[in-house]
Amino acid sequence: MIRKFRFFYQNNKIWIIIGSIVLSLIVLSVYGMSKVESFHRVMTLATIPIHLLLALASATAFVFMLTVFQKGSFSSLKKNKIKTKDVAVSFKDVIGLECAKEEALEVVQLIKDRKQLQKIGCKIIKGILLMGPPGCGKTLLAKAMATECKIPFISMAGSEFVEIFVGVGAGRVRSLFKKAREYARAEGACIVFIDEVEVIGRGRTFSYDGGQETNSTQNQLLVEMDGLDTQKSNVIVVAATNADEDVLDEALLRPGRFDRKITIDLPNLKERKQLFDFYLKKVKVASEVNIDRLAKKTVYRSPADIENIINEAALIAKRKQKKVLDMKDLSEAMDRIDLGMETHVDMTPKELEMTAYHEAGHAVAMYIMHPTDDVFKVTVKSHRGSLGLVAHLPREELHCPDREKLIADIVVSLAGYMAEKIKYNTTTVGVSSDFTHAMATANYMVWQVGMGGNGLIGNFFILPEEELSQSLKEKLNNETISIMNSCYSKTEEFLKASWDAVDAVAKKLVIDKELDFDEFEEVMKTVGKKKPQA
Repeated sequence: MIRKFRFFYQNNKIWIIIGSIVLSLIVLSVYGMSKVESFHRVMTLATIPIHLLLALASATAFVFMLTVFQKGSFSSLKKNKIKTKDVAVSFKDVIGLECAKEEALEVVQLIKDRKQLQKIGCKIIKGILLMGPPGCGKTLLAKAMATECKIPFISMAGSEFVEIFVGVGAGRVRSLFKKAREYARAEGACIVFIDEVEVIGRGRTFSYDGGQETNSTQNQLLVEMDGLDTQKSNVIVVAATNADEDVLDEALLRPGRFDRKITIDLPNLKERKQLFDFYLKKVKVASEVNIDRLAKKTVYRSPADIENIINEAALIAKRKQKKVLDMKDLSEAMDRIDLGMETHVDMTPKELEMTAYHEAGHAVAMYIMHPTDDVFKVTVKSHRGSLGLVAHLPREELHCPDREKLIADIVVSLAGYMAEKIKYNTTTVGVSSDFTHAMATANYMVWQVGMGGNGLIGNFFILPEEELSQSLKEKLNNETISIMNSCYSKTEEFLKASWDAVDAVAKKLVIDKELDFDEFEEVMKTVGKKKPQA
């Protein structure tokens, strides 16, 4: 009997203890109530139901909050599938991006032929990572893929997964993929598009507390992508990022997750012409607008930049009460976007003239001596604290500048200083930024890319400071100064020989305050100066 009691006690010890405590509390309560006065006893008994209701309400609220957090906190998704007929974006609508479209079309074909692939034994691509600068058409390309495949499309931004509460992001990832799998089972496949994936996809940091929200969100994303049953659900994840590939976590980039990487670059000259042609058809444009000239003036601009330029030009034309926008409006729109609004600074006649000669020196040197860049605008109007500037761009995309281009950059930077010195035999503090650019370029040539003339080659910046001897540093610094002095002499010789052009441009600037490319070129022609043929 004792053994049975011990066995029963061991198996039900917790319940026995809880029951004993509850029984003791009841006995003590009854005993206590018997000792109080009848009035207080009645009051206490009357308030017991209220206390029970309050306790029940508190318990209900606690259980509700616990259930919500266990199911992913406040992670319920209101995202619905975007039907392909609502997306209505085809590959024909994606202007340019020929290489990216070619790779995307291959993926589309794989999705369309998924049944044939499964017969062979291949797996459908799980993840596609679109990489490139902002505004280049990554989202548009993802929509075009969904349209071509004729499958549902769910779009989310990386920031939508991140909340202050730990577990919210992971819950939203689970909800997203659960919904995507339902759509895929119903309609054959589904594309999940995650924009700005670097928000949740950055390299994870591991600490003792282990409570970082982005870590748990990314872990859940990795698990969901690993758990995608492509033969049943056919969920394809397309993610876009503006960040470098090495910013993302290695686990996210390994095969089996993002199997394909598509790089989307800025448009080239031909593609920029196509973009201007496409967007200018949406507004009323003067016949004088030259698309070729606009395409050359927008090197390194994204499709979104080009659309913004045209929209800004239309607003400028509207403010001027024009019926159509012209080249002047487009040029003003570029200035407004790049430089900000013109700030009205009252300069003395002497200061205005000195600024004009400074900018004229830059412009003439750029026009004649620079092998790759063209002068698109010269102005002595103030923008963002600058009293004047020369707007220039390369005639075509350059991906690997040579020594001649860098030397020309230094010469052009020094030309403003030299023009002031030749004209007034003194200089202003406006040369500070020019010197900074010139010195940085010369330093880069010598220390990093072996373009000095002393035979020292290599990238010396990667060596620790203590491993560089004092004599080596002196040689490198002396070579930097040698390049600066050589460019100084070249600039002085050139400007003195071309002073008639500098003088003509400066005088025109004092009167007109601003010269566009055609106006500047006309002034150069009056003094017999022509742009050397490349």
